[in-house]
Order: sequence, then C-alpha cells, then structure tokens
Amino acid sequence: MKKFLAFLLAACLLAPMAVMADNSKALRKARNKERKEVLKRFKKEGWTLFGSTHSLEVALLTHYEKLDQLGDDGREFVGVATNVKSKNVGRQMAMNSACLSYAQEAGSTLRGRVLTDISADGAGGEAEFEHFYGAFEREVDKEIKGEMSESFSVIRDNGNGTFELQTFYVVSESAASKARVRALENALKESEAAQRHAEKISAFVRGE
Repeated sequence: MKKFLAFLLAACLLAPMAVMADNSKALRKARNKERKEVLKRFKKEGWTLFGSTHSLEVALLTHYEKLDQLGDDGREFVGVATNVKSKNVGRQMAMNSACLSYAQEAGSTLRGRVLTDISADGAGGEAEFEHFYGAFEREVDKEIKGEMSESFSVIRDNGNGTFELQTFYVVSESAASKARVRALENALKESEAAQRHAEKISAFVRGE
C-alpha cells in the first residue's frame, strides 16, 4: 500500500512537469514553423540582413531563442523606416519607430484603465487627463530606449536610390516596467488631476 501511495504521489508531482514539457515542446514546434515562414516571406519580399555577418536564418533563430527564454515576459517590437537614403539614419529612425509604438501601446493601456476605474467614479477632469496621457506617452518614448534589445535588422532597396528598413527588438516587460514608472513620475508633474489619483495610476503602470 505504501509503495502504491508513493507511486501515486510521484505521479501527481510529475504530471505538472509533463504538461509543462508538452507545452514547451509545442511552443518550440510552433516557433520553428513561424521562423521558417518568416524567413520564406523575407526572401520572397527581397529583404536581406543588415549590419551583421550572420545569415538571416541564424538571426531569426537567435531572435526566437531570446523570446523563448523570456517566455510570457518577452515582447517583440518592430521599428520601420521607409524611403531613406542613409542606411544608418534609417536604423535610428527604426529605433524611434519601435519606441513610439511601445509608448503608444502603454498610453492606450493606461487610458483604458483610467477611464474604466477612475472616470467611472465621477472623477471628471477628462481634458486634463488627456494632457496627462500625452505626457506619459512622450516620457515612455524617451525612457524605453534603454530597454529595447535589438535582435536584427533587414533592409531592401526601393530601386529609386532609397531603402526600407525594419529592425526587430525584444523587450522584457518586467525590466520595461521601471521605464514606465520613471515616465509616470515625470508625467504626473504636468497634471493635477492625475496627481490626485497618483497611487491608483501608479499601480496600473506597475501592473498591480
């Protein structure tokens, strides 16, 4: 009987690990399929790797490995630059584009939470909150640059003396939360309405 109970306990403990292993295997399989599809699309659309001695396939493999290591904490952001004559300027424009995309998403998320949880309580001050949202997005745009980890860039010739460039970044949300908090502290200085709800808004930004 004791051996049976020991076996049952072991089975119960190992079962979650088996499920996690199956999920991890399924994720790797899906990632591998996605990577092959992206590689195929890049080649079909005329994209080539920029600023690296590696192959595009290796760059993609490394990129997906970074995302896999971060798991749910990892996010991919893509910066885009079009019709640029200087490849290096295009790379900087792509960075700015990715940071702006992140800032706009963070601002949109905060806006939804504030409208739902604060404005619904009759707090008012919608116009002043709009000013706060804009300030928050600007500050996130500045602060998030240090958390954007560049994976690789692809480029293609437009055929008219200009280029189009895409740069792929990986962001750790837990690390990026510090940038959002810094942005919040700066943005709060510009809004009395937001300051009155600073504690609740700060909890939103921290993901609490």
